Amino acid sequence: MKNIKVIAFDADDTLWVNEPYFREAEDKFCELVKDYLPKEEANQELFKTEINNLPLYGYGVKGFTLSMIEAIMNITDKKGPLHLVEGALAIGREILGKPIELLENVEKTLKSLNGDYRLVMATKGDLLDQERKLLKSGLARHFHHIEIMSNKNKEDFQKLIRHLDCAPDEFLMVGNSLRSDILPVLQAGGSAVYVPYHITWEHEKIDHHIEHDNFHQVDTINEIIPLLKGEDCLSRN
Repeated sequence: MKNIKVIAFDADDTLWVNEPYFREAEDKFCELVKDYLPKEEANQELFKTEINNLPLYGYGVKGFTLSMIEAIMNITDKKGPLHLVEGALAIGREILGKPIELLENVEKTLKSLNGDYRLVMATKGDLLDQERKLLKSGLARHFHHIEIMSNKNKEDFQKLIRHLDCAPDEFLMVGNSLRSDILPVLQAGGSAVYVPYHITWEHEKIDHHIEHDNFHQVDTINEIIPLLKGEDCLSRN
């Protein structure tokens, strides 16, 4: 990986904790509507509503909150009391107020790479929410460029690579989602390092194994450093 000049990092569950907060929110939503639907069915209804709304609302807390409200309407046949909507709004606000908890070795790794590479944060989600989290994280000073994307597909990464004025083989993406961070970058001609997180949103999972020369998997984010130095100590899956 000697050609790499730009390293892009996903944010949620790559740099800081995110998905556990949504799992907590889903549990609270199910508790909110327990008089109308069992937990598993309520969770399925919420997930289905979220997926249907992605083209309209995109990713992030605001879209999640609107999906909770819509799911309440579906579950109660539009006859549910107003306090259910108030409860959904409170759940959404609670996520927005969560502290930013950096994952292990993140800041140390960014400091180590800064100066040798152009570092980029490339994440998807709600603009205001991601800007807020970046500010609270204290990591903004490490990044040459911030890209908050409405989606992450091959075309989105091709556009980003052109904007950064680098060749595809000079671009490396580091993230925790095979669907959003890894596959589209490989399709765009770049390299990708998968750093699994212990919780993954169902929508981000894929049902097949990745075999690609430019794909690597590590256990922790700091393990990308020996990879960039050409040390053969990482798994390639």
